[in-house]
Amino acid sequence: MQNLSAVSVLVHEYDPAISWFTTKLGFVLTQDTDMGGGKRWVTLTPHFGAQTQIVLARASTPAQIAAIGQQHGGRVGFFLSTDDFDGTYHRMVSRGVTFREVPRSEPYGKVVVFEDLVGNGWDLLESKAF
Repeated sequence: MQNLSAVSVLVHEYDPAISWFTTKLGFVLTQDTDMGGGKRWVTLTPHFGAQTQIVLARASTPAQIAAIGQQHGGRVGFFLSTDDFDGTYHRMVSRGVTFREVPRSEPYGKVVVFEDLVGNGWDLLESKAF
């Protein structure tokens, strides 16, 4: 059996990113370990017990810095699922999350695109039961 355990998000600095994910999205900081030399192992999850983690990766090379906010070439690259689209959307609006559009209904469910603190595109998604 396989499981996708983590995905990384390139950021400028750890602490502002931790603050953004925990206050704007309500994520849980699951690990923050000093690795020496200014590097840290920082993971967050949408809730306790979530299978997939976000790993915050502080960009340290010119190529990494150039990729901040463009990890997916301007396309949505992250998908945050919810079973309460309207409640989650309104909470995110009240916390100051930037949205690229208004919510819409698609054949697969309700969706809206938002940006993380560095400009990466995310879908907030409530899938329809099939």
